Amino acid sequence: MRAFLSSCLRVCLVFAIGIIIFDNAQAAPAKAQVPGYYRYAVGDFEVTALNDGYLNLNPAGMKGLSAEKIQKLLVRAFALNAKGVLTSVNAYLVNTGDHLVLVDAGSAKCFGPTAGTLPDNIRAAGYASEEVDTILLTHMHGDHFCGLATADGKRAFPKATVWAAEEEAGYWLNEQVAAAQPANQRGAFKQARDTLGLYQTAAAFRTFKPGETILPGVSTLATHGHTPGHTAFLFESKSQAFLAMGDIVHFHAVQFAHPEVSILSDVDPKQAIATRKALFEKLAKSGTAVAGSHLPFPGIGHIRKDGKGYAWVPVEYGPPVQER
Repeated sequence: MRAFLSSCLRVCLVFAIGIIIFDNAQAAPAKAQVPGYYRYAVGDFEVTALNDGYLNLNPAGMKGLSAEKIQKLLVRAFALNAKGVLTSVNAYLVNTGDHLVLVDAGSAKCFGPTAGTLPDNIRAAGYASEEVDTILLTHMHGDHFCGLATADGKRAFPKATVWAAEEEAGYWLNEQVAAAQPANQRGAFKQARDTLGLYQTAAAFRTFKPGETILPGVSTLATHGHTPGHTAFLFESKSQAFLAMGDIVHFHAVQFAHPEVSILSDVDPKQAIATRKALFEKLAKSGTAVAGSHLPFPGIGHIRKDGKGYAWVPVEYGPPVQER
């Protein structure tokens, strides 16, 4: 009996120690987000929102509202962090059935390690860069075109034709325009010339005029101001519509309620404000689904009127095909 009890005691002790060890075991934190893609249906078109990472923007770059009011709006939206305002960088891949169209090409490594994840997320979404046949640039800031080139200076989308507005190309790709800029801004122009030059050399770069249709169901909408040829792209299928509006908004916690707020990188602040106000009014009335390059991922939703300003209504997570 004594031996039996001793044996039971040893078994119980081992079992108890095992429970303690199990209870104290900790899994290592993943420290990584899930792949950044999201599906959204527009008629027969399938839109895949793609995350390229994020940037931290300085709220001091906003003009048109007092710093105190801007601070209150950012705090109210929990939008501030120790490095500024975390701002998503988004691109949109649209499968029309006949074409695979990418709106903006991401930032590659032009803005450091927090952005440049677009190629990984294209693959995670089930596509390959080689399948993209059309790339539409909303404008030629680096976080929208740097991803056109690989690290070794080749075309990242070897079978794609790149499209940009005539006014945009005439500004960023013009060496005389670049020479007239302050010295600290000329690098951005050279970067655009070098990157887009890869596609020009391959006869894979074209320009369009405002309002022109690029492909069946894909048309352009001039939204100038942020840059001289900034353009939004309208996708229409089976009476449904989706507008990829680019950089109309950078600080969602401020610029929806106060569309009169411009930012430091606006080439023409007055025109950017006028464009934003007119576009918000139009979208609030029509209810058209919209996507923004710097809205919280996936950056898709609707704009509604809210008092004297507007409000952003993000899409809810759900199946790609929904009753709308």
